[in-house]
Amino acid sequence: MQQRQALDAPLAMSRFSRLTGALAALLAVAVALMTLSGCGKDDEKPSVKETGARHAVADRLEPLAGKPPEPRLPVTVRSADGRDVTVRSADRIVPLSGSVSEIVFSLGLGDRVVARDISATFAEASKLPVVTRAHDVSAESVLSLKPGVVLADTRTGPGEALDQIRAAGVPVVVLDVPAQLSDVGPHIERIAAALGVRDAGAALRKRSEERLERAKRDIPRGGRDKPRVAFLYMRGSASVYLLGGARSGASSLIEAAGGVDAGKESGLTKDFTPITTEALAKAAPDVILVMSKGLESVGGVDGLLKIPGVAETPAGLDRRVASVDDGVLLNYGPRTDAVLRSLVEQIHRGGGR
Repeated sequence: MQQRQALDAPLAMSRFSRLTGALAALLAVAVALMTLSGCGKDDEKPSVKETGARHAVADRLEPLAGKPPEPRLPVTVRSADGRDVTVRSADRIVPLSGSVSEIVFSLGLGDRVVARDISATFAEASKLPVVTRAHDVSAESVLSLKPGVVLADTRTGPGEALDQIRAAGVPVVVLDVPAQLSDVGPHIERIAAALGVRDAGAALRKRSEERLERAKRDIPRGGRDKPRVAFLYMRGSASVYLLGGARSGASSLIEAAGGVDAGKESGLTKDFTPITTEALAKAAPDVILVMSKGLESVGGVDGLLKIPGVAETPAGLDRRVASVDDGVLLNYGPRTDAVLRSLVEQIHRGGGR
């Protein structure tokens, strides 16, 4: 859950409500951390019940096959902030979101990207200069790279930095944050349109949606009740422990993987609520879903079970913890099919089809 401080936390950053008071500030930081977080590597095989080992999605991208597309510019697109933005050059692209960066590279335009946000954790972006400070955009750093276009999303901030970039004459296209599986295709095509590569966007959308459909075929059917999955956002170093609700961004993935979003089902209609023994008891998850960095930050599965209320849930009693890398879990992009396959494997582990 972006958004900025970010999900590093990818996730989260995303789709986060604006609450008031201290809780609002806490949730804003957590959500931003969420979607923008980095990924870890998979060095252990989880056991049947304990699925809390880092479960990594490949950190390399797969650009479209063939010759990279040639942008047809200028184009004028409607930005999510209500502005009509004209893009005249895509020679030097600065994406200010890990999710957006992933799509730009997958379109075959990676050689044109000159900087990255801290949440762009995939291998191809690793050597690019970072133009965020604690997940806030540095206008000075962006402008020093002489970008032809900046791609942001509605979590990107501070607003003053984006205004400074615009004032320097650089087009800034703001994109809505995808929140569910059905957003993957439209999100890809909006980015492609802003860069003048609509045909490549249509091709990447087709490939991504076809792979998602294939991933859905592996979902276990029948023979048992759907597992109740609670999405927990945690940053132990900051003492942030949150239970995801209907607007956390994880519901679509959990449901597509053949599970029930336990937080949403227990009546949590917003994005996140602080973890309490009572909230967890009501959610009664069979599986706990976490980001890999969040799990590390609390000391792994053993540390997770020390958080009040976790050990008493069905998931805690069975040590059933599903973990996916921060940089991809809530990105809703070209690698979401791999995330879905990972979730299917983890939340149904040990169950029949």
